[in-house]
This record gives sequence, C-alpha cells and structure tokens, in this order.
Amino acid sequence: MKRRSHIPDAPLPQVSGIDPVRMRLPPDPDGTWPDLGSYLTARYEGTRGAESMARLLRDGRVLGVGGRVLRPQDPYEPGGFLWFHRDMPPEPVVPFPIGVVYRDEHLLVADKPHFLATTPRGSHVFQTALARLRVELGLPALSPAHRLDRMTAGLVLFSIRPEDRGAYQLMFQERRIRKEYEALAPHDPAVEFPRTLRSHIEKVRGVMAATEVAGAEPNAETLAELLAVRGDTGRYRLTPHTGRTHQLRVHMNSLGLPILGDPVYPVVRDPAPDDYRRPLQLLAHTLEFTDPVTGIAHRIESARTLRAWEDRPGWEAGSEDRT
Repeated sequence: MKRRSHIPDAPLPQVSGIDPVRMRLPPDPDGTWPDLGSYLTARYEGTRGAESMARLLRDGRVLGVGGRVLRPQDPYEPGGFLWFHRDMPPEPVVPFPIGVVYRDEHLLVADKPHFLATTPRGSHVFQTALARLRVELGLPALSPAHRLDRMTAGLVLFSIRPEDRGAYQLMFQERRIRKEYEALAPHDPAVEFPRTLRSHIEKVRGVMAATEVAGAEPNAETLAELLAVRGDTGRYRLTPHTGRTHQLRVHMNSLGLPILGDPVYPVVRDPAPDDYRRPLQLLAHTLEFTDPVTGIAHRIESARTLRAWEDRPGWEAGSEDRT
C-alpha cells in the first residue's frame, strides 16, 4: 500500500471558517520554471486568478513551510508546498440561522436553511453552512460527511474530529443511512402513489439542469409517497435509495409534478443570489443510522417546516421557512 507523503501544517490560520488554499508544486524535469513567479504565472495565465495571484505574491501573502514569505524570484522547488488565502468578492449574507438538532463529541447534525450552501463552492464561500458553523461554534476542524443542495433545507451531518471524518463519509458512500425528505408539489389525482421511480440521471458539470437518459440502465431510485393533500398542493415523502445530483427534483418533475419553488425544473430561471422570496419546497427531514464511531442508533428529524403548506397566498414573499 502506497504511503501518503507527510503534509506540513498550514502556516496560515482559517479566515472566517475557511482554510487557506494549499498547493504542491509539480515536478519540473526540464527546468521550465526558473523561479516561483514563472510557474505561478504559467499556471494562472488566461484565468481570472492571474491578477489576484500576482497581487498575493507582491504583497507577501503567499507562504511556504514554516511561514516563510515567498517571493516571485524565489527558486522553484518541485514538491514544495505553499499556502494562501484567495481574495474573494463580497457575498450576499444569507439572513437565516442554522439550527443544531444533535451534537456529541464526534458528530453534529445541523438544520440548514434554504439558500445556504453546505460547503464552499463557486461564488458561495463564507456564506456556507461549514464556514458559518466553524465560526459560530468554535469548531475549526468541523467537516461535512455529505452535501445538501443550496436550495434544499434540512439535515446535514458533520464530523467534529478529523479522525472520525472517514467513518461518517463511508457511511454515506455505502448507503448505511436512511434519508427521508418532504416536498410540496402540485397534486394530480391521476398520478398514483406510492410509487418507485427509477431512471438514469446525468448531470454535466457547468450545466444547470440534470437530465434523464431514456433507455439507459437506471442509476437513480426514489420511493415517492403522498402524505396529504391541501387544495391543489400535495405533501410528499421522498426516500432516495441512491444519491444522484438533483435526483428528487428530477424524479418529481418527470411525473409532471415539479417541486414548488424550483428554479431549475421544469424551466431554468436565474433569480438574483439575494432573492429569497421563493424557496424550493424540499426539506431533508430525517436521518436514520447507526453511528459508525459510537454504535448509537439515531433517528434525527428536522425542526423546520415547509412554508407553502400553510396554504396562504404569497408564501413566496415571506421568510424562507419556519423552525
């Protein structure tokens, strides 16, 4: 078994719950890069990060092992490490609190609001559940065991200790956890429930919507149950047996019953990032599992409810949900 090489400790602290970027310099057998500046210029040439990296180097904000300030003229050292914090543009503040429904010394289960990403990605970095919980709870080593879509509210499991992270992530990878969601969508008496939905879902990076591929071997399975009807709205329990991107949203849309507030299915819309008027009516309601570290059997439920079930006009104009 190949042993991982030692990775030095980062010489920079977290900033607002975000770790510094760590970069390892690749081999250079042909001596292409005489100094650090020439490598970083080549790496970022033609990208939006080129100007930012040049500024970080110039300002002495790129550090090497032990906290040594690195300069453009420093010799290129293949295999060496460097760290820095990216300059990030301001992010709209997601004005909803994160609940915590369970915590022990090993794991934490958060009750995430709509519109808050789980982990840093793209333009959502500091306004993420991970960054905010690290700061609010003083848990710099907190790490997610899985991810929940930014538009979906509800339960997200985090490991508190780095040594436990792998066990919780493996639990999700091996599907040793039962997840139940609640969704609000149109009700059609002609669509029978309960029913199991199976299809082949593909999500192309950079494309907003996932698609179902007709005739392909199914890779996504969801049990859909109708729990109640109020007017022309149904309240559904969705139990995924697989974890494809946008699976529940795609499967409900395939029935002609798109989840209320969905900005992607059936039609892609592009609301402003700080437009919180119409939250997706999808809630990760229940996690049921045996803790792989402690052996404790858990059934944890969200304290949130989906606002549109209150059945009053203009639900989308209010706050994102209720707790």
